[in-house]
Amino acid sequence: MRIISGSHKGRRIVAPKKLPVRPTTDMAKEALFNILNNQYYFDEISVLDLFSGTGNISYEFASRGTENILAVDDNFGCIKFINETAESFEMPIDTIKVDVFTYLEKASKSFTIIFADPPYNFDLDAFSKIPELVFNNAILEEDGLLIIEHSKHTDLSNLDRFLYQKNYGGNAFSFFE
Repeated sequence: MRIISGSHKGRRIVAPKKLPVRPTTDMAKEALFNILNNQYYFDEISVLDLFSGTGNISYEFASRGTENILAVDDNFGCIKFINETAESFEMPIDTIKVDVFTYLEKASKSFTIIFADPPYNFDLDAFSKIPELVFNNAILEEDGLLIIEHSKHTDLSNLDRFLYQKNYGGNAFSFFE
């Protein structure tokens, strides 16, 4: 995995093999950030990275100038790896080790972009809880985006506030506002 653009462009990140993760591919990540680059100034937004895993998405935002990033994951190894990497790269990434759904039920802060990369084997009910909690608890700022990464075989188009889906190889991003 590598950082695509920004102050840390080209830096490679090697996560420990024991982490239970499936990092977003470089191709899909580059396509996603091309979309976001046309809508936001990265140094003016706040980002919530749910199911953050290796922190791949958080690093990309930080490299592009985002200074308000919160990564949430329930795996101690993932949080430890994100903290160590963010510190070594001098990136402003805060972390919380907690179940994502527990966090969303109690969150009191809102964000411009919320990125969620849950396990691809989630059933539709589990996927649907993400936008439900985000919007019911007003965690997304006005003019913000919720982006859920999932398998291209998963269809989230029937969920409330769904905008569109973009597919990249076996990955898909569903956008909500």
